[in-house]
Amino acid sequence: MFYDEHNPPHFHAQYGEFNAVIKINDYALSEGYLPPKALGLVTEWANIHKEELVKNWELARESNELLLIEPLK
Repeated sequence: MFYDEHNPPHFHAQYGEFNAVIKINDYALSEGYLPPKALGLVTEWANIHKEELVKNWELARESNELLLIEPLK
């Protein structure tokens, strides 16, 4: 996530040379591209950490420090 972001709530994901923007509410790809396997892993991670993503979105919109979110194990 970046500060001063636009709606809808989303986060950015990178995999190699690929970049994507994923909406938090439904994990839909709104910009960019990730290979299917990478997108599946990102979606799984986002589903596990949805509450933390929503909280970080709120913090970012208020220009506050973001919380660290565990990677997928």
